[in-house]
Amino acid sequence: MTSSFCQWDGDDLIIACHLQPKAGKDEFCGEHDGRLKIRITAPPVDGKANAHLCKFLARQFGVSKSKVHILQGELSRQKRVRIQAPEKLPEIPGLQTT
Repeated sequence: MTSSFCQWDGDDLIIACHLQPKAGKDEFCGEHDGRLKIRITAPPVDGKANAHLCKFLARQFGVSKSKVHILQGELSRQKRVRIQAPEKLPEIPGLQTT
């Protein structure tokens, strides 16, 4: 899996993402300014969007929520997220698998 928005760090996957809260549904939307655009239904209030993002990514990559960590961007739409040892790789528009 290689792309401008993700990189492997050992067994962990680091994803640079652009978050769009309060969307109609949870989904990956392809690349946006060199980041993976992710839409989620949660509002950006009291950490709900961050918690929902971690839950969504955990489900998509087949890991527990405790294996998804926001490295940068807690209060921003631009985030860097670490997924520890993903069990599966979802279909993501704009992502190449190698």
